[in-house]
Formats: sequence, C-alpha cells, structure tokens
Amino acid sequence: MPPCCGILFLPSTRREFELIFGGSMGKNIDGEKPSPSRRDMLKLAAAAPALAGSGMAQAQETPAARREPLENLTAAEADILEAFCARLIPSDANGPGAREARAAHYIDHALGGALISSRDAYRSGLMRLDSHARASKGAAFAALAPEVQDNVLMEIEKSDPNFFSLVQQHTIQGTFCDPYYGGNADYVGWDMISYPGVRLSVSQAEQGMAAHPAPVRKSAYEYPMFGRRGAALSDRMPAPADHGQLPKGMGNHDH
Repeated sequence: MPPCCGILFLPSTRREFELIFGGSMGKNIDGEKPSPSRRDMLKLAAAAPALAGSGMAQAQETPAARREPLENLTAAEADILEAFCARLIPSDANGPGAREARAAHYIDHALGGALISSRDAYRSGLMRLDSHARASKGAAFAALAPEVQDNVLMEIEKSDPNFFSLVQQHTIQGTFCDPYYGGNADYVGWDMISYPGVRLSVSQAEQGMAAHPAPVRKSAYEYPMFGRRGAALSDRMPAPADHGQLPKGMGNHDH
C-alpha cells in the first residue's frame, strides 16, 4: 500500500485475519482451533458494568484528561471517535487494543493530510452517532458502558454502513500502521498479531522458520533507504482524486 495509507509491510496471514475479523476460517496455522474473535469475546462478557437502569458506565477517567492535543477534530468529536475505535478493537484478555495503539490520534492526524477528503464524513457521522446514542440510550456515546456502546455500533453498522466501514478501516490502519503515522503506539498492534517488524534482510536461520524471529521495534522510516523526508511529504498529501483506485474505506466514505 502507498506510504500515505499509513501501513507498511503489514502481513495478511490466516492468524491475523482470524484475530481481527473472527474465527470462521477453521483451524489456524498451528492446527489448533482459532481463538474467539474480539467481537465474540465482547458478547461473552461485558468489559464494564452499567449503572442500574441508566446504561452509563461507572466512574471512568475523562477522555479529555488523558488526550493529547488535537489537530483536526474537536474535543467532542475526539471523545466519540476514541470510544468508537476502542470498541472496534477493544482491550481485553488478548491484550491492548485500538485505544492503547492511539488509533484515534492516527485518524485525527491523517484527516489533515492523506484522509482530508473524509473530514466532513467524520464531522457529520460522529455527530449522528452521538445523537442516536442520546436518543436511544439517554446519554452521550462516550459516556455509555462498553456493552451498550456495542449495541449502538451494531445499530449504526446497519443504518449507516458507509460511515461504520470508514471508521473501521481507519481504526485498523491506526492500530497496525507504521508508528511514524501516529498509531501503533509502543508497537502494540504489531505485538497483537506477532508481526516481527520491518526487515531489510532475512538470515538463513530465520528463513527456516524454526522459531519466531525476535521482534524489531523500529519504524521503516528510521532506515536510510526510506527516509523521513519523503514520508513527511506523502503524509501531508491528500489521497488520490481517483477514489476508485483506493481500498474500501480509504479517503472517501462512498467507496
């Protein structure tokens, strides 16, 4: 994928797609039954209790208190997006998720550059989501308990599929991208899928695949052959005008 997409050398293994999208592919590469998907795990156990009758989460840390400076989103929009991303790839027994990876920060940054054409879609879509939560659940989306947020998002997935898909694709990018682009903080996304990192050469021992290679925690742009100057230029450039050339969810919510 082009550098502006924020994903470099992201493998597409059977295990990774089972982890992200569900366990419907039969046995995994080790011959074992695949682990339940994160969405399945959400259905088995609620991540936080709800206040009786209100659907609101018990005392939570205020998102604004821990949020870094915003570049393109308003504080209200960022709170909604942070909660949205956190439910798409949640923190659970498998480890950290999109919140820890700073996927929302990746999106906020990219909306001023490569994803600028999606800025209006985010502005209107996040407000529609919050209005729906207030009308149907009696509280702002970010204030709802996680399991109630899941219910709201399942409704949005049906009623507003283009916007849901847009945020889903960008959340995946922000969780697993090269950390240069503002996501995958502390390489939690790469650790989640056991991706060992960028390698410019592979030893004979590593080619034998006898053991999982030791992780290389390094951005591709730390290598001279790539260079941060070129990355910075592409990072600021909007996605190509011909959106038919882009993967679903990239740059335009209509594709």
